[in-house]
Amino acid sequence: MTDQTTLDILLLSLAVIGILVALTILGVFLRMRVPYGGTNPVIEAFVVRVHTWWGLTIILALAVLSGRIGVILLFAFVSFAALREFLTFTIKHRADHLSLVIGFFVILPLQYLFVALDWTALFTVFIPVYGFLLLPIVSAFRGEPDKFLVRVAETQWGLMICVYCISHVPALLTYDMPDGSDRSILLIVFFAMVVQLGDLFEYYAGRKFGRRKIAPNLSPKTVGGVVTGVLAASAVGAILSWITPFGVLGAASMAALASVTGIFGTVVFAAIKRDRGVKDWSHLIPGQGGFLDQLDSVIFAAPVFFHVTHLVWG
Repeated sequence: MTDQTTLDILLLSLAVIGILVALTILGVFLRMRVPYGGTNPVIEAFVVRVHTWWGLTIILALAVLSGRIGVILLFAFVSFAALREFLTFTIKHRADHLSLVIGFFVILPLQYLFVALDWTALFTVFIPVYGFLLLPIVSAFRGEPDKFLVRVAETQWGLMICVYCISHVPALLTYDMPDGSDRSILLIVFFAMVVQLGDLFEYYAGRKFGRRKIAPNLSPKTVGGVVTGVLAASAVGAILSWITPFGVLGAASMAALASVTGIFGTVVFAAIKRDRGVKDWSHLIPGQGGFLDQLDSVIFAAPVFFHVTHLVWG
């Protein structure tokens, strides 16, 4: 990593810390406006989410500063933890144990190895083609037909969202910057900031000012909240355009695309949790659930952001 790239990462880290400080102060101010002895669930959730992002920001900053390997290892661990959370709520028999071992300890490491080796043509098809064909074969030879299709499909879906989709975040490292620099690592910072800040603004605005829900039976997200979140993400994208090859207008458009796709992802995950009768995927983060609860928007946005970046600016 060049000195200039390292300096840019440090400047971005300081900027993010400044934003988080401002959001923390805003949370304190909002709490002060609540009548003595009372609580506001929206404000409390907002404050907890900001506190969570302090920790996540520090972890991501350290991984980015450590370079390519640090980023890949971080997201490989995240995929492992997310896959474990997801499969906890799926139907499994003893006949599926071998396929689960293969998923966790063969397919997942290979996917990230292909990312590390910059084998784009392979990591983009490895899971949806070879992984999807291999796992049902393994389960079928175990000789247990009960709910076979459901068991296999749930495992495939888990690998798709928890490993395949998440791996597209570090896969942004494979993008060749037009100037030949190593600044592609900054695309990860850009992507994470526009998605998560857009999600944060959508959350607060939707519950504070929103009226019409976009999926009344599944999610509290509102039209007003979504519009606010997308506009906020676009503004952040335009401000951060200097770390991308997109230009100001392109960066704002890519940020909006990532934000919208991320919102679709949160609704899908809300439907899955409602189907399983759970509020959170785990209790890893008090008040905020587990890895999947934090990454639902990132999971859907990552592959779209990756492929549009390569197709339009590659």
